[in-house]
Amino acid sequence: MSARILIIEDEPAIRELIQVNLSHAGFEVVSAEYASEGKREIDYRLPDLILLDWMLPDFSGVELAKQLRQDIRTKKLPIIMLTARAEEFDKLAGFDAGADDYITKPFSPRELLARVKALLRRTAPEASGVPITIGRLTLDPQSFRVNADQESINLSPTEFRLLHYMMSHADKVLSRSKLLDEVWGDHVFIEERTVDVHIRRLRLALQPYGCDQMVETVRGGGYRFVPT
Repeated sequence: MSARILIIEDEPAIRELIQVNLSHAGFEVVSAEYASEGKREIDYRLPDLILLDWMLPDFSGVELAKQLRQDIRTKKLPIIMLTARAEEFDKLAGFDAGADDYITKPFSPRELLARVKALLRRTAPEASGVPITIGRLTLDPQSFRVNADQESINLSPTEFRLLHYMMSHADKVLSRSKLLDEVWGDHVFIEERTVDVHIRRLRLALQPYGCDQMVETVRGGGYRFVPT
């Protein structure tokens, strides 16, 4: 079954361009002009990925992304933010709101399609793999679960893959470029600062369980997962 993609974009020409190209690539595509309309589509049926415009007529895509990340049902939905804002500050704001990727207008249909496919690949559930237990943390790639002393920890797909890779290479210093290669794939589209944003979000998710210090910053080197 093809992946179902929801486009939330208020500019008709851009919305139609995206819809035509994704449909030709074999995806099932639905679209919405308003954030509230998109939210109704999500409530009706979960898509596999959302293309979300930053500026929408009723309320911003950033606000919608925050709402989705706060809801257990939609917490792990892959989101690509579409925006004319190209400044680093704006990109980081989009990632902080919960976006998994960010594409600046104008963009080519080929680039958009590549990013959609890359995000779907990296957020797909792991097909195999044995559970990893280090200290109080247990990660199960098959069930897509992380527990601390049997208590479940909610992570986005990107944070899950990041933690999985770091736990699989515990005590090793992992550079940002290495993490981009192994966790994000197709990293030509992704900036190294993205790693810092997701590391911060991973630590925030682990903090209530006293496990955030297991993700250690190595000055000038990158990051390292250490047992505590």
